[in-house]
Amino acid sequence: MSHKSGELERNIGFLEAMTLGGGTMIGAGIFILPGIAAEGAGPASSISFVIAGIVALLAALSLSELATGMPIAGGSYHFVNRALGGFFGSIVGWGMWTGLMFASAFYMIGFGQYLVEPIPFLDGRALIILLGLVGLVLIVGVNYYGTEESSQLQNVMIGVETVIVLLYVALGLFFIDPANLEPFAPEGSSGIMATTGIVFVSFLGFEIIATVAGEVKDPSRNIPLSMILSVVLVTILYALVMIVTTGVLPYEQLGGSLVPVSDVAIVFMGPLGVVAIVAAAAIAAISSSNSSILAAARVNFAMGRDELMSDWLNVTHDRFGTPHRAIVATGVVTALLVTTGLAVETIVALLAEVASFSFLVSYSLVHVALIVFRRADPEEYDPSFKIPEKLYPAVPILGVVMAVVVISQMATEIILLGLGIVGLGVGWYFVYVKDHAIDSGLIGDAIWSESRAYRVVVPVANPDTQRNLIRLAAAAARAHTGEEKPELVAVNVLQVRDPSPQQNIAAERLDHQYDLLEGAKEIAEEMAVNLRTVALTGTRIDETILEAIVEEDADQVLLGWRGALARQGHVFGPNLDSVVENAPCEVSLVTLHSERIGVPVALAGPGPHSPIAARRATEFATVDGTIPTLLNVQRATTGSEEDATKRGEEIIMDVADKAGLDADDYEAEVVVNEDIEEAILDTVNHYETICVGLSERSEASRLMFGTIAERISQEAKSNVGIVRGSYESESGSERETHLSDRAV
Repeated sequence: MSHKSGELERNIGFLEAMTLGGGTMIGAGIFILPGIAAEGAGPASSISFVIAGIVALLAALSLSELATGMPIAGGSYHFVNRALGGFFGSIVGWGMWTGLMFASAFYMIGFGQYLVEPIPFLDGRALIILLGLVGLVLIVGVNYYGTEESSQLQNVMIGVETVIVLLYVALGLFFIDPANLEPFAPEGSSGIMATTGIVFVSFLGFEIIATVAGEVKDPSRNIPLSMILSVVLVTILYALVMIVTTGVLPYEQLGGSLVPVSDVAIVFMGPLGVVAIVAAAAIAAISSSNSSILAAARVNFAMGRDELMSDWLNVTHDRFGTPHRAIVATGVVTALLVTTGLAVETIVALLAEVASFSFLVSYSLVHVALIVFRRADPEEYDPSFKIPEKLYPAVPILGVVMAVVVISQMATEIILLGLGIVGLGVGWYFVYVKDHAIDSGLIGDAIWSESRAYRVVVPVANPDTQRNLIRLAAAAARAHTGEEKPELVAVNVLQVRDPSPQQNIAAERLDHQYDLLEGAKEIAEEMAVNLRTVALTGTRIDETILEAIVEEDADQVLLGWRGALARQGHVFGPNLDSVVENAPCEVSLVTLHSERIGVPVALAGPGPHSPIAARRATEFATVDGTIPTLLNVQRATTGSEEDATKRGEEIIMDVADKAGLDADDYEAEVVVNEDIEEAILDTVNHYETICVGLSERSEASRLMFGTIAERISQEAKSNVGIVRGSYESESGSERETHLSDRAV
């Protein structure tokens, strides 16, 4: 994969996705958190894990829909940024990145604890931190080398630790002392909810699946299946682990232990069991940290892609195809967090809780993002998995409420630290993102989805070379300013005939969309119109554009045309012919020979599309602040020239009236000449832009190069716009007239 593309390959299958998600959750938390959880809620800590699992399941449902709708790197960050804009995207981006790094540091300190504590001749906090750093360097190296290699390592580690944990639960159930489970909830409901906030860090694995969605094979199946299944299975497993752990040893004894599962295992598994638990804990810490580093790197990789961070991060390695810069940056910051364990004795619980806070905030905004996507229904959002209608909007609403409740029960210092990270995201937005972000989000479309603004669709292949086309489309939109600000929709079609299973179409489409945003944003601001961009994929360009026109309910579509007439049964070309013939809105075909629009001229004649051409000339004139001319040419007859001029003026006034133009909106020019076509061609060449309506003639009377519009399109040196009205403005017989029967 070229480093220039900034794309990631799809090489993670269902098994790898399950091990990334479930493996992170059946990870270090299952060996380190039981002691902390038992201290906070006693045996009822199993309920804390169940509540945390429910909160995670609600988030997994929303994320499954979002991730199958846009399966690209970034996870929750990308969905929030796309739906709610750069402000909230910055909050979630920083929250996820720091949250995953806090979690990874938590895992690696736990890794050191389980290696040092059970071995008598090893001691010292410095050794714990040193071992944690060594493990972290190994993880960063594996991720730098390749996602597929990282996933394969993950599969092996998760398989080993899962077997050991299942054995721990199966044997431990026979050694539970019911007396140890009394009192079941010594700290009451408040203790259960406060502990939920601590242990929620154990359920970050499903988010990791969404974060690496751009690398998952068959995302429509594998993403929702692996996310939901991993949360459900792990929630059940955690509840059983806590029942066994608090049932074998009193919760008061567990609270002060750095290696609680090891302390329990020695009771019924003996020294050999302790060795197995230590090995499993070490593997779990490595696998959990590996997943977190993998996901955290994808977050700042995606932020670089979206220009919420330096695009220096949005680069993939020439050889390995990994986001190597993002991985190294993540590894360095995580290492600094690990080293804080030398000075802060309670760093393990602190790291876990801050990570939980960050993700609870992120998931709250993810639920909101889902509602925004549902209401705005952007063209590029086409999820293969959707929350069942009976559960929507109950799932996102309940998800927000439960996340807020859990946060409210956290310790004050954790809430303050978490709000500090939120503040970091807010500050970063105003310092950096505000001037760099190119995506304003969909929240406006969601809130005002019922409103109706005038909408112009402009298909663009290359925004760098077609800026003037975008400018004309923006001018056409601006001319219809009313109660609602008019809207310009720039559309780019990525033709995909036979995509490879490894090809990340969603990422390619997003790249095209950002190119459009960058190319059109300045023009839209200058023209005072709202801008949206749509990047689509399809096997046929014409069909995809027509689908976009219908989906957007466009009032007008403006198409670029190279000016040459096609052959072999086509007029403008196969793609253009189809759009011109079938688009239900007004259509303008534009050939640009010059960047300057100048004073446009419109042919004002008896054709059905003359008023539309007159209106279009008026709209185009606003680009350079000019007043258009409406031109009518009369044939010189035996009557007086004055009579012919009067007839021409009356026709111009009639056309202007049908176009809704006032007398001061245009200049009128009447030319009297024996050869109408030559007079028209001679006159219009004095103008920089020409607008002419499509003719409606039968094939019998049509000459291949004999009509006015055809000759203008082929012979004029000025910019040319060929215009037709919407179907509503035509009679039934006119609508039935085939494109090949239209004299152009």
